[in-house]
Amino acid sequence: MCADELKGRDTVLSDAFPSFLIGLREGLEAGLVVSILLAALIKAGRRDRVGPVWFGIAAAAALSLSFAAVLTFTSAHLPPKAQDVFGGVLSLLAVGFVTTMVFWMRRASASMSGDIKAKLAAALGSSTGVLIFTAFAAVAREGLETSLFLWTTAQTAHEKSGPAIGAVFGIAVATLLCWGLYHRALKLNLTKFFKITGLVLVVIAAGVVAYGLQDLQESGVVGGFTSYAWDLSAHIDPNAWYSTVVAGTLNLTPKMTWLSVAGYVVYLAPVLYFYLRPAVAPRPKVSQTAEAAPSTPRPTAGSADTPVASASTPAATPAPVPASASVPAAPAPAPAARRPAPRWAMGTAVVAVPAVAAVAVIVAVGPTSSARADQTIEVSAASCGKGFGDLATGEHVFQMKNTGDVPAEVYLLDPSTNAVYGEIEGLAPGTTRPLTATLGAGAYAWRCVPNGKGAVTSAVKRVTGAGTSRTAVVPIAEKDLDAPLEQYRSYVTDHLTELAGYTAKLKQDVDSGDLAAAKNDWLTAHLSYNRLGAAYGTFADWDAKIDGRADGLPDKEKDKDFTGFHRLEYGLWHGEAAAGLAPVADQLDADVHGLIDAWPKQEFDPADLPLRAHEILENTLQFQLTGDADYGSGSTLATADANLAGTRVVLNVIRPLVQARDPRGLADIDTWLDRFGAAVGVAKQPDGTWTPVDKLAAADRQKLNGTLGELLEQLAVVPDLLEIRKAT
Repeated sequence: MCADELKGRDTVLSDAFPSFLIGLREGLEAGLVVSILLAALIKAGRRDRVGPVWFGIAAAAALSLSFAAVLTFTSAHLPPKAQDVFGGVLSLLAVGFVTTMVFWMRRASASMSGDIKAKLAAALGSSTGVLIFTAFAAVAREGLETSLFLWTTAQTAHEKSGPAIGAVFGIAVATLLCWGLYHRALKLNLTKFFKITGLVLVVIAAGVVAYGLQDLQESGVVGGFTSYAWDLSAHIDPNAWYSTVVAGTLNLTPKMTWLSVAGYVVYLAPVLYFYLRPAVAPRPKVSQTAEAAPSTPRPTAGSADTPVASASTPAATPAPVPASASVPAAPAPAPAARRPAPRWAMGTAVVAVPAVAAVAVIVAVGPTSSARADQTIEVSAASCGKGFGDLATGEHVFQMKNTGDVPAEVYLLDPSTNAVYGEIEGLAPGTTRPLTATLGAGAYAWRCVPNGKGAVTSAVKRVTGAGTSRTAVVPIAEKDLDAPLEQYRSYVTDHLTELAGYTAKLKQDVDSGDLAAAKNDWLTAHLSYNRLGAAYGTFADWDAKIDGRADGLPDKEKDKDFTGFHRLEYGLWHGEAAAGLAPVADQLDADVHGLIDAWPKQEFDPADLPLRAHEILENTLQFQLTGDADYGSGSTLATADANLAGTRVVLNVIRPLVQARDPRGLADIDTWLDRFGAAVGVAKQPDGTWTPVDKLAAADRQKLNGTLGELLEQLAVVPDLLEIRKAT
């Protein structure tokens, strides 16, 4: 199994655990309630009233599922800031419910059976509706709590499939346990079970508090989003399996704000104290009839009188409870009773009503309401934006239809700044594609650029109301990259001359037979070349001659077409004689001078420059950190460090353009560049030698991979920010 598969499995499992636990615990609670209700009816000889109980249970389940649907779909339709506020508030609300639930179950588990039976006894003497409501009320609490907490854990998950898998398995296990307890096939100490699971849920809830507070900080409602209590990202890989396990189960991450840490501690410390201290059992209320009757033990949720069996109580067949003592006989039916509604109609009603209500709420809040209705926007060479109507703030899905005869590029932009909020490239004639954009208050227009024809701009529409748009991209023109490209060309020209001096010295070492000196000078020359940022065709065919690998060649390292630095590396570190390596060194020196002559005449697409900021280190991840580019010197991490220097050079020449479009993102990139530099630096020894990548400690190698992975994620936005668009 590959590393990515292992990481994905660990992420799913860690995300599934909190949901599994809540599904198991809440499912078992609800199952016990259902078991007690059904067992009490059967003991009382009232099987005819079992149907209404199931109706009540079905209504509770329908309400819980409908509530979950409302949470899921309404939150998805909110603007990003509102989503953070919504998630933060509901996370804290879920913690409140769960905390109340674990304390209530700890205190009330001993009397749960008797309390439910008492309510059922009263309901039997009333109408069918009262009986349905009794069953509904007994189950709905657990169902609503489950929906809210599962929704909250899903928001914190890395993999959205994890919470769903955990919840399904938890409820399935709870169902099997309830079946075993009801049929006396299983013994379980429920008091101990609920105490242990409650303890784990309290710890998980502390993490949800931290997550909820950080959500509120991210939304801007609460300050301190950039004030970190710790930031261990440079030392702990946030993408490693152990990080995802801890984050998925406890919501503790390598980087946390002061407020989230304070919320975690302030919640966990007192709640654990009160939860773990000995509980004082409530004194049962004793009626006058019970005082006159002989003393008998009160049935508990784990006693033999309930449909479950305790681990400390033998699962013997219970003595039947007299109907007068547990469930009073129902009164005789009234002679003029109306004919009850068909059961199928009642069942349909109790399930349909919550579902219909949920759909109504989702429709009212979602993007299909009149304020957010989709618009079909027509695009052609003659006109642009036909169908563009009034708008409200929030998320919109526009259906872009090309009614012309040539492909077109379409942009939704602010006409005063040309800032792009959404775009579709290559919209073919006669096709319709969706474009999603989140709009805040401001002015918007469509700009259509049919292939080979001039741009057409629609009428301007003003959007008013509360809400903010997602970050727009201010497009750049090709001329905006002229100055950065000239700076990069100048840098390469200067350092190619420096490289030529290093390769000349290397050639001299080999020609003179001093292979020890050649090894030292080989590394100096090779690192000088890699600081130029040679990635994905920067130097055209010269790169394959100077720094090509043996991959794909018929005879691998022995192939006649294997030349350059790596061919010389292979020979130097595999004991080849100086006489045999002299032609290789001569060819390398000649190819470097050939690159120097060709460089001023090489064509370089300015649009490729932003790609270099990402692709140089993408190359590093593929070849240097895997060791695939090591032909004996063990210096791939030194090369990685040189590639990092080359990336900084490219990023610095385009820095003003990135800074103007995403200053916060640029700051994050700089942070991760420094972290990767520190992670690579671990491999450099005091004497200047480098530890081979396969000799690094497992923790150091994992940190190296994780840090570069996160850095590449940050750098991936640069080409999008600096893409040359036709919107200008």
